Amino acid sequence: MIEAQQLTKRYGEKTAVDRLDFVVKPGTVTGFLGPNGAGKSTTMRMIVGLDAPTAGTVTVNGRPYAEHTAPLQEVGALLEAKSIHPGRSAFDHLMAQAYTHGIPRRRVDEVIEMTGLQSVARKRAGAFSLGMGQRLGIAAALLGDPATVMLDEPVNGLDPEGVLWIRNLLTGLAAEGRTVFVSSHLMSEMALVADHLIIVGRGRLLADTTVQDLVRHAGGDTVTVASEQPARLREVLAGPGVEITGEVGSEELHVTGLTARAIGIRAAEHRIPLFELSARTVSLEQAFMDLTRDAVEYHGTTTVETPGRAA
Repeated sequence: MIEAQQLTKRYGEKTAVDRLDFVVKPGTVTGFLGPNGAGKSTTMRMIVGLDAPTAGTVTVNGRPYAEHTAPLQEVGALLEAKSIHPGRSAFDHLMAQAYTHGIPRRRVDEVIEMTGLQSVARKRAGAFSLGMGQRLGIAAALLGDPATVMLDEPVNGLDPEGVLWIRNLLTGLAAEGRTVFVSSHLMSEMALVADHLIIVGRGRLLADTTVQDLVRHAGGDTVTVASEQPARLREVLAGPGVEITGEVGSEELHVTGLTARAIGIRAAEHRIPLFELSARTVSLEQAFMDLTRDAVEYHGTTTVETPGRAA
């Protein structure tokens, strides 16, 4: 488990992380999301002691990272896949870490096989592609068979087979009861793999929620239904967990808490004709963009002006 309390990091006058409170629990994949410059990498660096907090605390399994006698067995981290000696082979890189932590050679062989590095294990890491470098970084993170796994952008450079592999790896680790904390800019992957989300913007916590709740709050399960009997339809649909809105006098209602199928069935059972029945679909990416709109440090523009010509 990872727990942050009022975690803060300042660089001079700039506050990179601003009083973050969150808990990453075992047995689930927790996505760590935020725009560029949101403070994700700085937070991850503080978790493993690479940066010292200006204020607040962060612990892994109840202790600061530096206080663990066998840190690789507590938390395996991938923060920068290319932070290896380019002249070393993948095998030698992993063996060097294993020797310093009392990890047997057989575990090195296991993570090499687990990450699909068998064919390049004896090759120099400096010649690796981005994807193979990612696999080596993940192998190093798993070397100590850690209870907590923390990966920063693990799918960068991976081909489709590699993306599927990392997706299955993350869900498998969580199913074993491990704490899995992963950052990514690929919302489509987070929607498939993450159960819980921690979202930050400009160093501050914006959301600590599930994927389903975030999408629902963005209107992802809203159904629009229209009938010439809106008052009667409202009575038929009302119930625990159901929210119904609509302007007075309008034939149109907006319903959350019921699927379009359930609404249609109830209307048919009470012989209420419907003019419209449509569900609004909101993706995780859309919900994320709505939430972080005011926390984006750099905004692009879709208008391109040609020098010397009027726009």
